[in-house]
Amino acid sequence: MSRKPAHVSETPATQWLRQHGVPFSEHPYDYVDHGGTAESARQLAAPEHSVVKTLVMQDDKAQPLLVLMHGDRQVSTKNLARQIGAKSVEPCKPEVAQRHSGYLVGGTSPFGLRKAMPVYVESSVLELPRILINGGRRGFLVGLVPAVLVDTLGARPVQCALAA
Repeated sequence: MSRKPAHVSETPATQWLRQHGVPFSEHPYDYVDHGGTAESARQLAAPEHSVVKTLVMQDDKAQPLLVLMHGDRQVSTKNLARQIGAKSVEPCKPEVAQRHSGYLVGGTSPFGLRKAMPVYVESSVLELPRILINGGRRGFLVGLVPAVLVDTLGARPVQCALAA
């Protein structure tokens, strides 16, 4: 029998959203290790394509960056590197990602980061009417209009999705 997770307290991400006047809905779910977006989409009865994952990566100079990608797609690091003018891009190790973002892996939000870093968003994410994205804690997504990613967060659109 599934229970409804309790209300989630403030996170740096929800504080950031409130400070910037961004309306959002809260979507807690039961976090499952390595469940990823497929698990959160299943529990929240949402299409995985509209669940956006926040990936902490680094370029060839070990400079961190975020990539916001559809839950059901992978990032072509080669295409991303070409579009941002880097020689290469690779995912950060979990402990490095945590140090850069201030969030636990599985609870990384693009909002309220520990340190500023460039944010890139797969351009097709911006075409969705609404997205679910991590709210700064494992088992907690926020729902919002994707325009916030560019207009308020300053994310740069890129085309680097690989089919799942």
